[in-house]
Amino acid sequence: MSGVQEYLLREVQKVYRMQGVEIGDKHVEVMVRQMLRKVRVVDAGETNVLPGALIEIQQFNDENKKVLLEQQRPATGKPVLLGITKASLETDSFLSAASFQETTRVLTDAAIKGKRDELLGLKENVIIGKLVPAGTGMPRYRHLNITSEYDQVEAEQTEEPMAEGALTHE
Repeated sequence: MSGVQEYLLREVQKVYRMQGVEIGDKHVEVMVRQMLRKVRVVDAGETNVLPGALIEIQQFNDENKKVLLEQQRPATGKPVLLGITKASLETDSFLSAASFQETTRVLTDAAIKGKRDELLGLKENVIIGKLVPAGTGMPRYRHLNITSEYDQVEAEQTEEPMAEGALTHE
C-alpha cells in the first residue's frame, strides 16, 4: 500500500471513529483503491494511448509492457486522485455509473456513443437481475457438483461408487 493510500485510509477511519463508528479497513481500502486507479497520460511515448487521457493504471501498464517488449519508448503518466463521486462515474460499466449519479447524462452519453456494457461487475448484474459473477455465480463453479455422504450411500445402493466429498464436473 502506498503512502497516499495509507494516509487516506487513516484519515477516513479517523473521521468515522470520532463519531463512534467502526468500519473494517478493507471496506475503506476498496474505496481508496477506486479513487487511485487512474493515471493521466503525460507523454504517450510509442504506445496507443493519447496524451492527456485519463486511463486505468492496469491499461497504462499493459500498454507500456507491449512497447517495452518491442524495445520502444513507454508512456509516462501521473497518478490521479479522483473524488469518490468522480471515481464511481469513471467506471467502464455505464449501468454501474448510471446507478450512482447523473443517470440521464450517463445513459444519454452511452446511447450516443453506442456503448455496450459487458456486465463484468457485481453491480450491473444485480441491476439487470442476472446471476452475479461471484461465488457460485462464477462460470467455473456453475457446473460443479459436490456430493455428500448421503449421495455416497445412494450411489453404493445403485452400484455407482463415489468417494466421500468427491467433486465432479459436468
